[in-house]
Amino acid sequence: MYFGKCLCGEVEIRINGDISDIIHCHCSLCRKNSGTAFATNGFINASDFEILSGVENLSTFSFKPGRHRHFCRHCGCPVYSANEQDPARYRIRLGILDSDITERPLSHNFVSSKANWEDLDAALPRYDAFEPSRK
Repeated sequence: MYFGKCLCGEVEIRINGDISDIIHCHCSLCRKNSGTAFATNGFINASDFEILSGVENLSTFSFKPGRHRHFCRHCGCPVYSANEQDPARYRIRLGILDSDITERPLSHNFVSSKANWEDLDAALPRYDAFEPSRK
């Protein structure tokens, strides 16, 4: 079980299951949305996700049809993303979690889009797109 909250603390979440397919994504969309060199994303079962408080503080932005990013309307912190093509899973940014996690990242992805100042010093596999195991 994992707990987390947005930067201002208005939205609190709980994950009642595991986090899978964790990656460091270097695509330009993740860099812009996170304001960092990369975003660390993982997938959870939608049925394992619970908003403990602050659901009224969530706003949604759909950057592509069928893809919805839910974030705190006060601090702008990403809370989770949903994809209509994969409704059973949500994507979360691991930075929202306050709990230590047991799962670990699998790889660096979209490295051809990485920020020119990022040197990828982690000893993880590197791919120019999604990791080969992604369906």
